[in-house]
Amino acid sequence: MLRDQDRLHLGLMLVLTFSTGVVDAIGYLGLDKVFTANMTGNVVILAMGLTGQDGLPIVGPIVALAGFVVGAAVAGRFLRGVPKGWHRRDTVVLSVVAALLLVALIPTAFITETPAPPELGLPVTALLAIAMGMQAGAARHIAVTDVTTVVITSTLAALAFDSRLGRRIGQTWFRRLAAVVLLALGALSGAALLLVAFWLGLALAAILLVVVAVLGALGGRAAAKGAADPA
Repeated sequence: MLRDQDRLHLGLMLVLTFSTGVVDAIGYLGLDKVFTANMTGNVVILAMGLTGQDGLPIVGPIVALAGFVVGAAVAGRFLRGVPKGWHRRDTVVLSVVAALLLVALIPTAFITETPAPPELGLPVTALLAIAMGMQAGAARHIAVTDVTTVVITSTLAALAFDSRLGRRIGQTWFRRLAAVVLLALGALSGAALLLVAFWLGLALAAILLVVVAVLGALGGRAAAKGAADPA
């Protein structure tokens, strides 16, 4: 049962990694070079933007950074004192993330060009950043090794460092490689959907969040039932 739960949680975190790629592609391409999940990218863009280079944005990355921190802090407060692993509170957090993505869909109905105008783009940026911060917090609490859902730099470094070309030690190469590939596929999907309509990618990400929250909750109930009735 425990192994089945671990596999379920791994699969769900990989789905969230894919959805993160979708959201970040929409942010960078549709919200004027702003990442709503990859805060490393935002810090770099903001730092370069402060020098006035190539008209890089300043306000957007600041909004995204602030929103992400707020979202992660809210998730941390809500999950404080809860043992690591999937808990019903994680389901609540991810449900709120899905709700925020759905709310972000409302202003995108009025976006007809990319990048979006600031009066529409900044509220969407804030909502997505808060959502991604909360998702990152929940993923950190669920604690699936090597799958943070929002960044892959450390995962890629570990994949190469422990490979046959590196230390040549055993590693969880499948999940590491899957996280990298799925984030890239998510970004590819988000960019492609943006060519059709701004809201499509966010709708896909919201649907995936709902699916993850539901499956996670059902898996938790099954595990609790199995623990109560081992026979």
